[in-house]
Amino acid sequence: MRLDFYLSHVTSLARKASKIAASKGRVTVNGVVVKKANYTVQEGDQIRLDEILLEWPSEGYYVLHKPVGYVCATEDPDHPTVIDLLPSHLGQDLKIVGRLDKDTTGLLLLTTDGQWLHRITSPRNACNKRYRIMLADPITDDALKQLEEGVMLHGEPQPTLPAVAERISECEIYLTIQEGKYHQVKRMMAAVGNKVEELHRDQIGPLCLDEDIEPGQFRALTDDEVAYF
Repeated sequence: MRLDFYLSHVTSLARKASKIAASKGRVTVNGVVVKKANYTVQEGDQIRLDEILLEWPSEGYYVLHKPVGYVCATEDPDHPTVIDLLPSHLGQDLKIVGRLDKDTTGLLLLTTDGQWLHRITSPRNACNKRYRIMLADPITDDALKQLEEGVMLHGEPQPTLPAVAERISECEIYLTIQEGKYHQVKRMMAAVGNKVEELHRDQIGPLCLDEDIEPGQFRALTDDEVAYF
């Protein structure tokens, strides 16, 4: 890891401030002053800032309540990103676990742990994702049955995997799927002759979105929650 990445990850310094701190001789690695921000440090090195010993960063695991209008990307020239919702010292190394559309809200996971991310997103692991869907028209029993059996999406060679579809009210359902095809939920609703008005993800695997986390807020996962996946 670059020295400036490391400093910005384990301290309150931003990347630019980390580079300046190093250039001023405030940082030592294994007792030697290091002024180059691109110097490579590794776990086991003793790194000090102003003679204070720093710890090696642990992996980060977070749940975010994604609001409308934010894109699931680390950078975007035209729209605010979900990374913008986190403090800069946390967001630099985070990867987004799956994607939600700009107009979709709800549970989003972020992590620095690539293997953990892969366990959740790999099709082989069949991780369930539940969505609460507000529809333009009333949902029929036949449409629910089609969703549960699998539907053909436009441009796809095979139907979707069987889903779990539960009616909440005349125009609102829960839909639980394992796949993550492009705009899948919206395309599934179109396949049964309906249209999504609002889309909200409230569960991934056994992890549910906290009712007290407002849109735009986040929290760290507990060790038990990390171990779900």
